[in-house]
Amino acid sequence: MLANKDLLHHFLTYFTEVKHWALEARLLRWLTLLWLGLGLVTLFSASYPVAAVENGDGWYYVKRQIVWAIAGLICAGAIARVPLKKIRLISFGGLIISFGLILLTIVGFGRGSEEWGASRWIGIAGFALQPSEFAKPFLVLEAANVFSRWRQLKIWHRAVWLSLFAGILLAILKQPNLSTTALCGMTIWFIALAAGIPWLLLGGAAGVGGLAALASISVNSYQRERLTFFLDPFRAARDEGYQLVQSLLAVSSGGGWGLGFGESQQKLFFLPIQHTDFIFAIFAEEFGLIGSLGLLGLLFAYASLGSYVAWRSPVLRHRLIAIGATFILIGQSLLNIGVATGALPTTGLPLPLFSYGGSSIISSLMLTGLLVRIARENGEATVISLAERRQQRQENPT
Repeated sequence: MLANKDLLHHFLTYFTEVKHWALEARLLRWLTLLWLGLGLVTLFSASYPVAAVENGDGWYYVKRQIVWAIAGLICAGAIARVPLKKIRLISFGGLIISFGLILLTIVGFGRGSEEWGASRWIGIAGFALQPSEFAKPFLVLEAANVFSRWRQLKIWHRAVWLSLFAGILLAILKQPNLSTTALCGMTIWFIALAAGIPWLLLGGAAGVGGLAALASISVNSYQRERLTFFLDPFRAARDEGYQLVQSLLAVSSGGGWGLGFGESQQKLFFLPIQHTDFIFAIFAEEFGLIGSLGLLGLLFAYASLGSYVAWRSPVLRHRLIAIGATFILIGQSLLNIGVATGALPTTGLPLPLFSYGGSSIISSLMLTGLLVRIARENGEATVISLAERRQQRQENPT
């Protein structure tokens, strides 16, 4: 009984504390909730027909997503309340555990697509988890930690860290999961760029990454097909280009104002995996160009606020974390939208806070929690700085 009272106290304290947060932290929190709410509404519409036929319950996917969203919000709330110096104490362990789970997916314990030979999930306690998704926030934390003190590290220490990052990326690529590998690799690269790492090292890393991507495409035929049919999907509209063609039909059918909520026709078993990787196509069909521009506006506002939080941070490590978290959330969103609209080759990246999947939504909300925490610490640093100035003026009135 006492434990329940303590839990309720902490829960109520969290929500009463919000009004004392810095303005950027409060704005990020509300934008996150708006993004998540819009995603749940879209998922309900996109998944209802498939869920009703396959599971006998049209709410099947939404109910599970809500449970995962609550778990993600709890994680985000905990991160927003814990100082970053304490989060750093567990981030390395989280990265190593994620790395270990990724390795398990490629040595026979993974679950995935039999058609493509991909093995990206692992079953734990009856749940299918995607370790590469959980690795994202820990990669951001550790990359920021390493590159913020790069000049103080010994050469062998640098080599160990670069080898660890490369090993994680190669393990994800081996699943194979080229899109997630590219996103994580670009995130680490941009964090290093923002930290002022020499261009020679950055150029070498980019070259190695490009060669690894080419090698993966040459080995995996489905990746080559995606690139080939991306250029002209209509020449194989009933075969390899079918999914992209149906997505383009959904987007174009929305017109300016959309068909209306719940009125999508492509979700009626025409567009495959419409509640995961291609959920934006259903959103565009039902809400049209106006709704799509509204979503892009939301992403732009989030990107601007995340960039502002990074710019205001007086601590380099915190600045790099904000850059990495913002890059993943917004970059992945734009990549997903680019795929659905035919602007980019088909990938397996979900739309953050929209696409169905527990690993993705929890990972995304953890990243939002990091941004909120940095915004809070920026505000606290400002308050302390002003207090110190007042004290200095009192001690030295002249």
